[in-house]
Amino acid sequence: MGQSVKVALAQLDLAVGDVAGNTAKLIDYASRARDRLRADLVVFPELSICGYPPEDLLLHTGLRHKVENALAEIRAAANGIAVVVGFPEYVDDKIYNACVVLRDGAVLAHYRKLLLPNYSVFDEKRYFTPGKQAAVFKINGIRIGLNICEDVWGAAPMQASRSAGAECVVVINGSPFELHSQSKRETEMRRRIADNQIPVVYVNMVGGQDELVFDGGSFVMDSEGEVGFRAPSFDEGLHAVTLHATSRGVEPERGECANEPETEAKVYKGLVTGTRDYIQKNGFPGVILGLSGGIDSALVATIACDAIGADKVRAVMMPFRYTSTMSQEDAAKQAASLGIRYDVIPIEPIYAATIRQLDAVLGEREADSTEENIQARCRGMLLMAISNKTGRMLLTTGNKSEMAVGYATLYGDMAGGFAPIKDCTKTMVYRLARYRNELGAVIPERVITREPSAELRPDQKDSDSLPDYDVLDPILEAFVVDDLSVAEIMARGFDRDTVTRILEMVKRNEYKRRQAPPGIRISGRAFGRDWRYPITSGYKFPLKD
Repeated sequence: MGQSVKVALAQLDLAVGDVAGNTAKLIDYASRARDRLRADLVVFPELSICGYPPEDLLLHTGLRHKVENALAEIRAAANGIAVVVGFPEYVDDKIYNACVVLRDGAVLAHYRKLLLPNYSVFDEKRYFTPGKQAAVFKINGIRIGLNICEDVWGAAPMQASRSAGAECVVVINGSPFELHSQSKRETEMRRRIADNQIPVVYVNMVGGQDELVFDGGSFVMDSEGEVGFRAPSFDEGLHAVTLHATSRGVEPERGECANEPETEAKVYKGLVTGTRDYIQKNGFPGVILGLSGGIDSALVATIACDAIGADKVRAVMMPFRYTSTMSQEDAAKQAASLGIRYDVIPIEPIYAATIRQLDAVLGEREADSTEENIQARCRGMLLMAISNKTGRMLLTTGNKSEMAVGYATLYGDMAGGFAPIKDCTKTMVYRLARYRNELGAVIPERVITREPSAELRPDQKDSDSLPDYDVLDPILEAFVVDDLSVAEIMARGFDRDTVTRILEMVKRNEYKRRQAPPGIRISGRAFGRDWRYPITSGYKFPLKD
């Protein structure tokens, strides 16, 4: 009978900077893997000791000392099981994204990440020095190589592991979620396996970290590129897979393969996960939001309840003379269906007092967007006051379509601490609302079917200022995510005037986006870490060929 190694994949939600808490969690899960699963090896995600991404915390001397102490603690606790743990390694004036394999007080292997990503949301070259060589260790006669995340997006690191004698490669990851991330990972892994003909154990983290959310989806692939195990996305867990040494090489034993969720299901779960972790990891006792009777606030209220529970969510309706009876009825109905506290604070007195105070300075002038913005800022002031008094964080409810073209008010509806649907286009918001209602109807149907309106002037509709969202959103996708030119966007079936008008709006409103709260990234490019557009720019979009 051939030899075998039982590997525990620890798909965990870890907190950036909480070295003590993370270390305790790693030791606890290593004990569970040893005692409950009888595992020979437990594998933790990338930079698991300090959390990922640690950003400029890496430059703080105090973090270095905490990490060194944590490594010593884990080394002492790793008895009867081998542990793969990621950490920032400090050597003189250099920092490496590294991992070690520890067992019974010994270091079985030490590896430094070879390829450092420096695109999209990643800027690892700002902090880390690349490693130079492969690392292979042996357990129960099976030789296992180590790679870290970006390493498997290039050919050389796994080839180096194979050349060093690896019969299987363990890959530890801090790979954030976006719409097609799981299929991209598995496709890329098949390319590496096709070149090396060895199986792969891929372990990813879960949980939210500021704008990023990590979806897990840890998996094991055999030497033919077939998935034999896949962990459920967004769920913490400890999963065991056995590797068998055979005459044909190392073969993973098949296990459970969680299905890849449909788009709406995985995006919604990502939003819930990211919102929950941002609130809880930052220590807020709950949240507050303005519930307007519209689709965006309806979805955010639902996400918040699913994330932290209805008892920690508070909503406020702030009607004005333009707020329809329909909006007031629907907001009250949804608050009741969710079971959240619901208050009504009319803004007419605050608005009127503000206008009176401004009359002496501005005099009699024709109404314009100024008055509309005052309405939004009256609401923002009330919500922030409740937030300050109660300690509850204010959630903003703007979506990506609005943020792109500036259909939002600074210090008004943009005021707040976190923006759950900031990276969701308006069309995605509708899809998510319908998906959530399939699980249990909590958003009134009329909220989903009515024509969207900010209700800041009589009979106002979004379509007064913007193209239909089924036109606007694909143009924004082409420009923001795909970086296409005007001509290339037109080739997708859109007229030049519409395209240039929208792109000018995007350019003109960058100053607003710079002042917006963070929100969860779900697309290939969100407004935040991976969008760095100049505020001051003389660039002109071509008006003709």
